[in-house]
Amino acid sequence: MKIATRSNFPLRWTVIVLVVGVGVLLAAILIKDLCSNRTQSTVAAPAAQDLPRMTAAALPVRLEIPKIGVDAGIEDVGVTPQGTMDVPKGPADAAWFDLGPRPGESGSAVIAGHEGWKDNIPAVFDDLYKLQTGDKVYVVDEKGATTTYAVVAVKVYGQNADAADVFGSNDGKAHLNLITCEGSWNAAQKSYSGRLVVFTDREQ
Repeated sequence: MKIATRSNFPLRWTVIVLVVGVGVLLAAILIKDLCSNRTQSTVAAPAAQDLPRMTAAALPVRLEIPKIGVDAGIEDVGVTPQGTMDVPKGPADAAWFDLGPRPGESGSAVIAGHEGWKDNIPAVFDDLYKLQTGDKVYVVDEKGATTTYAVVAVKVYGQNADAADVFGSNDGKAHLNLITCEGSWNAAQKSYSGRLVVFTDREQ
């Protein structure tokens, strides 16, 4: 993700998020700035603030992917005042979408990270595309417990693709989906042409 100047390019992925145990639906959350050329604040949209949460899992604090050398901190992000999923502040950390499940909970937890930072500075998901089925992903929580995931699929989505399967699942299992940029850089729109998503399932 190129992060240098501000842009209002919309990535039109519509996400329906169900807050477990509360029954609150947040419709039309757009991840429009995930791969655009801008730096966002981490302030959630007013409609998403102060949502109650019932959970058994601890907060995620670290992401480890040995195959591609990732050992990164995890920020908590929600949605911006414009209704878009927020992104990590810088290239080194990943960002967990805190309006969805926590890693380890039933459902699809989502973690985003930058790729292709300005001035060739390394970014956390520069090599995400190298992951293959069976590769391991580890999330360490605030209590020091580690949850292990295995890659089950890698997909590339267009800018206007339906992202329902990235943010939602109804099979009762725990999933972790990793998102970054993919494709060609569009200078006029200040964004990449696609989104790379690595789907993983929790190992028991």
